[in-house]
Amino acid sequence: MNFMLNKVFGSRNARLLKELSKYVVQINRLETDMQNLSDSELAAKTPELKDKIARGQTMEDILPEAFAVVREVSRRTLNMRHFDVQLIGGIVLHRGKIAEMRTGEGKTLVATLPVYLNALAGHSVHIVTMNDYLVRRDAKWMSAIYDFLGITLGIVVPNQSFDEKRQAYCCDVVYGTNNEVGFDYLRDNMAIADENRVQKKLTYAIVDEVDSILIDEARTPLIISGAAEDSTKLYEQIDKLAPKLKKQLEEDGPGDFTVDEKSRQVYLTDEGHESAEKLLVQAGLLEQSGSLYDYSNVSLLHHIHAALRAHNLFQKDVDYLVNNGEIVIVDEFTGRMMAGRRWSDGLHQAMEAKERVKVQRENQTLASITFQNYFRLYDKLAGMTGTADTEAEEFQQIYNLEVSVIPTHMEMVREDLPDQVYRTVEEKFKAIVSEIKERSSKGQPILVGTPSIESSELLSALLKREPVKHEVLNAKQHEREAKIIAQAGRPGAVTIATNMAGRGTDIVLGGNLEMELMEADAKSSEAIERINADWQQRHDAVVEAGGLHVLSTERHESRRVDNQLRGRSGRQGDPGSSRFYLSLQDNLLRIFASDKVAGMIDKIGLEEGEAIEHPWVTKAIENAQRKVEGRNFDIRKQLLEYDDVANEQRKVVYEQRDKLMYSEDVSDTIESIRTRCIHEIFDSSVPQDSLSELWDVEQLARDIELEFGSKIPVADWTDGDDSLSRADLLERIENTINNEYGEKAAEIQDEVIRSVEKSVMLMVLDTQWKEHLANMDHLRQGIHLRGYAQKNPKQEYKREAFEMFTEMLDNFRHSAIRVLSRIQIQENSEKPNTRSGNERPKQRMDFLHPELSTFGAEAAATQNSPGPGQQPAMSAPQPFVRDGRKVGRNEPCPCGSGKKYKICHGKSV
Repeated sequence: MNFMLNKVFGSRNARLLKELSKYVVQINRLETDMQNLSDSELAAKTPELKDKIARGQTMEDILPEAFAVVREVSRRTLNMRHFDVQLIGGIVLHRGKIAEMRTGEGKTLVATLPVYLNALAGHSVHIVTMNDYLVRRDAKWMSAIYDFLGITLGIVVPNQSFDEKRQAYCCDVVYGTNNEVGFDYLRDNMAIADENRVQKKLTYAIVDEVDSILIDEARTPLIISGAAEDSTKLYEQIDKLAPKLKKQLEEDGPGDFTVDEKSRQVYLTDEGHESAEKLLVQAGLLEQSGSLYDYSNVSLLHHIHAALRAHNLFQKDVDYLVNNGEIVIVDEFTGRMMAGRRWSDGLHQAMEAKERVKVQRENQTLASITFQNYFRLYDKLAGMTGTADTEAEEFQQIYNLEVSVIPTHMEMVREDLPDQVYRTVEEKFKAIVSEIKERSSKGQPILVGTPSIESSELLSALLKREPVKHEVLNAKQHEREAKIIAQAGRPGAVTIATNMAGRGTDIVLGGNLEMELMEADAKSSEAIERINADWQQRHDAVVEAGGLHVLSTERHESRRVDNQLRGRSGRQGDPGSSRFYLSLQDNLLRIFASDKVAGMIDKIGLEEGEAIEHPWVTKAIENAQRKVEGRNFDIRKQLLEYDDVANEQRKVVYEQRDKLMYSEDVSDTIESIRTRCIHEIFDSSVPQDSLSELWDVEQLARDIELEFGSKIPVADWTDGDDSLSRADLLERIENTINNEYGEKAAEIQDEVIRSVEKSVMLMVLDTQWKEHLANMDHLRQGIHLRGYAQKNPKQEYKREAFEMFTEMLDNFRHSAIRVLSRIQIQENSEKPNTRSGNERPKQRMDFLHPELSTFGAEAAATQNSPGPGQQPAMSAPQPFVRDGRKVGRNEPCPCGSGKKYKICHGKSV
């Protein structure tokens, strides 16, 4: 039925392209007019178009003219004229959709069209891409267009100064990496003052390589963390025990643990629990009569699981590298190093113990967000990539983004050869080496795709034996990426690369002419002509040999990644070819499709070294890929469903932070919170409609002193006045507490106390939110166990998360009032600056708890030491003498904060 309807009415994509073609006709009509304008007249189009929008015209109204302006500027500055299909891609991006454009179709240039149009409306446009190299390259490349049109340009990359970032975000167009813009959002929402923020309103984002960022990286949330309690020694101790546990090789057979490669988990068997307990007892980590399932030993079980996963599921040079004494994660989709990223749940520490590098302290989450929820914060979101159609359903469900497939400028002539499947890895690599030798000897450039660093280095070693000259591009050589890719199209060039190969860069047949001219620093016309002629000769030779041949040593879990690799060849109508080599020992076939494919090979009866090429085999492999894609989609969807709960709470907290931050005076809020806290304490000891004999006035006095630091003689009031009603008692308590706070505040300058109040509120809110995130992490880790009680884990998570959030808000109110009630502000006047005698002397504020004022005494003495010619401000520091017994680290802090001493004032000592 769908086939018939598409035949009659055309597909949704075809109808969209037909509609957008009308805009292309209008843009082309304006081309001659634009060409007749001088440079100054063309540049003056920017204020003219801005004025049209200010007078009420919409962006859709001025779209044809704005696009025509950009195309003419591009022709004059870069000598690149937008094709008609690129104009269609620009309209798709402007409308907040995903434009799927094949490799080499000029996506970087396409983005300039919607960027200019939206910048005219006063919107700051973020162009988000995967790595620093592409950010700097694309921004530098397109800057000529933006400069000509008067559009300001900024870049956002790691390790920039605060001022550089703040200035960049103020520009009309901002090029940045996905990680950095996400972390900047989290850092902004941890800032104490607005001047410490860098990002502006999130209006419009264009995500380059959108499938990699919004699909591949969406399984890992962005997390800003701080060091938690030190438990690094335990990881090293457990790591020595993990190799002594034996893997179960067959179901119900002997062994201590099983490995589930699909879910990347390890499970202890009953025999394994006994073995682990014995090893822990021998190591002195578990008491003789103890059990792994005792409440106090849960952390030991967690460490054992982490160590077993590290030893049995993660391979060096495949999943991670050891670089400068650190474990660096390798992105499974791109093969790039992910510096600064760490696995959670103690896995990274277990990996460090396994590789005998320094074990870093565990981290506590301070702020986190998923890429899904971050990019959904933008008012309008668009994306571009060469491969998105296979994930169109996920883009629609998660981001409400429609995928539009843009036709190529020239017809695709690449030949995609059928897969070849071998029995063993050895047979497969032998065939690969043979094909590489044959094709390279004919002058055909070859790009070999490998899934890991390990396999790329294995193939490199095999080629060296032949010998075949080649280049290797993986995470270990990522600095040379641009140079290697630039030469990958030369005659006979062999380039072995992980999936990182050329994401965002083109392999030009004959080599990259622009880079050659740049390296040669050719300035004379003779030198340029000579280099051009040499390149043209190489280009023709490569075309004659069949163009770039893409060869892959494995099928990836995702069809989309395979299509990305194929897309390196056949750009802009160039000839090319591709082929995938597989073996039954490859991870994809071994885990997901081994039985079916092995059965087919057995029926055919292949001899050693022979390969099978059959549509049934290809179909079985594609079905396995679909199965993995569906499973990965479920993982990302589940992550998002759980994070949506935290996201709603995050919005409330960040909104409250903004209200506090942008308020000059929060005293009304504090008074409201203080009144509410008084009522809650009062109601707990003096219930509504109760007899006075039932009032627990002693408990009420203790609670008031604990909460507000105020010693109110409640018992004297009630004993001395039999006619004192409940309402009168409450009013008297309120007046007393409010008056005490008012008297303390009156002693301080108004702007100082207002600043202190706001700072304390923000500090307490951040502390409570941090603790709430930790509690949410713990809840998330064990919530799946509710399924054994026939309960829906997601519903249980939502219910308990709501209760925890309500409790967090209550704790915030009480903690803020507790701190503000006890805070003392000491104003120590310093000698005025002699250069400006009219200036008010600087003040130093110490935030001290009355009971613990000695904690800051020594520091205060040091800071107030007299300068030359000054009298001592205070006596010399005296030796510290503790009054009373020492407070234990795990005991409640004497300040009354409710925290343990070691994480409150114990940090200061």
